[in-house]
Order: sequence, then structure tokens, then C-alpha cells
Amino acid sequence: MEFFYDIFEYRYLANAFLAAIFAGITCGIVGTYIVSRRLVFLCGGVTHASFGGLGVALYAGVNPIAGAVAFAVLSAFGIEWASSNGKIREDSAIGIVWSIGMAIGALFMSLTPGYTSGDLSSYMFGSIITVSSSDIVAMGVLAAICLIGIVLWWRSIMYVAFDRGFSSSQGIATRIVSYLLMAVVAVAIVMAIRIMGIVLLLSLFTIPAVTANAITKSYPKMTIWASVIATLGAVVGLVASYNWEIPPGTSIIFTLTMVLIAVKLCIFAKQKLTTDAKDNT
Repeated sequence: MEFFYDIFEYRYLANAFLAAIFAGITCGIVGTYIVSRRLVFLCGGVTHASFGGLGVALYAGVNPIAGAVAFAVLSAFGIEWASSNGKIREDSAIGIVWSIGMAIGALFMSLTPGYTSGDLSSYMFGSIITVSSSDIVAMGVLAAICLIGIVLWWRSIMYVAFDRGFSSSQGIATRIVSYLLMAVVAVAIVMAIRIMGIVLLLSLFTIPAVTANAITKSYPKMTIWASVIATLGAVVGLVASYNWEIPPGTSIIFTLTMVLIAVKLCIFAKQKLTTDAKDNT
């Protein structure tokens, strides 16, 4: 309980607490779309491609997040365009963008005068306690946009996620929706980098959605469960990190993993009991 008393005394803890909530909501909603459409590898590609934007922004002396957003959105659009038009296989496009983004980032970092490896360590491994008030506002706005979007257009999003051919037959502008969703995915990835870092970020999008998918097959319910699990996992991981003095990103991953294991074990036990009951009858 000490953590919840301290958030009223220390501004950085309050910011970290709000960041965990907003990131959990956003990653739960976006992660459901990513997992349903099987874009986990793409998420990893866009995440690492944003490293190029960080390097260029650092070299230019501008906000690294702005550079990462630009690179992430362009990378997501490029992959979507190349794969949907049959120009190149999606997995190949992701691999190319992934490696080029990392190479550009490494190049511009080496060209930056006075650069040290610690300058971007918070972006590589996450540092939730360093998020600023402006970061919180941006994450809150993104979380609100995701909530409004999933409430108003969940059916269109679900159709595009599961069957793009069927969504076209229903009069949905599939290509436009896909590009808009890819933009949201890219921005969500960059906003969450400060929480988990490039190296660990993928887990915050995938583990809650996979856990929710084990609980329900309904897309709306899966979205709700994923958001709840991601939010609780981020908050519990942050509190554990504060109390036991371990890296926040690592703590959040372990928390989410334990939830996934617990859910899987409960489902297995339920199925076992059902099977035994049938055998006894």
C-alpha cells in the first residue's frame, strides 16, 4: 500500500501510474486487433523500425518520440501497401523494414556528436518512471481515441481483422480502415516504448490479447478482457517494481506471464473435471 500513498507525494510515481493505466487500455484494444489479424510479427517490425526515427531525431536535435512516430507510421503504411498490392510478401517486407530501421538508427547515433549508449537506454528497455506530463497527455488522448473507435466501429474493425474479403462484401472501405488501423497501431507502439522499451514492448501487446482469447472467442469481450488484463498487469507490475526494486518492464512481463499461465491452468483444470465427470457417468 506504500506505493499508493507515495503517488500523491511524488509526481513521477503519479505519472508512472497513469502511464500504466493508459498504456494498458491502449495495448489491450490494439493488441486484440494485432493478435486477431495475426500481425504480431508486423508489430515487432514496426517497433524496431521506429529505432531509426529515434536515431534520426537524436541526430537532428528534436524530440525522439516525434521521429519514432514518423518512422513507425511510414513503416506500417509501407508494409501494408507492399503486402496488400502483392509487391512483396508481408513477412519479407517486415524483415526488410525491421533491419533497415535498426541500421538507420545505429548510423545516425554514431554520427551524433557526444552520443553515449545511455542516451537511448530508456527507449530500448523502457523507463516508465521517466514519463513526463506531456507524455501522459498524449497517452491519455490515444487511449480515449481507441476507446471511442472500438465502441463506434467495433464491427468494421472485427470484420477487417478476421476476414478482409467479407468486410469488402459488406460495403466496408477495407483498405482505408486497414491504413487507419495501421496508423493507430504504429502510434500506440511508439507511445508504449517509454513503458516497456523496444526490446520488451511486444509482450504488452500480445500476452493480454492471447490470455483474453483463452477466456473468450468473442471479439468485443476479448477486447474488454485484454484491456483489463493489460491494465492490471501494468499496474501490478509497476507496484511490484517499486516495492522490490526491479526493472518495471521486466516486472510487468512477469506479471502478465503469470496471469496467462494461471488462466491456462484454470481452463485445463476445468476441462479435466468436465472430462472426468463425463467418464464417471
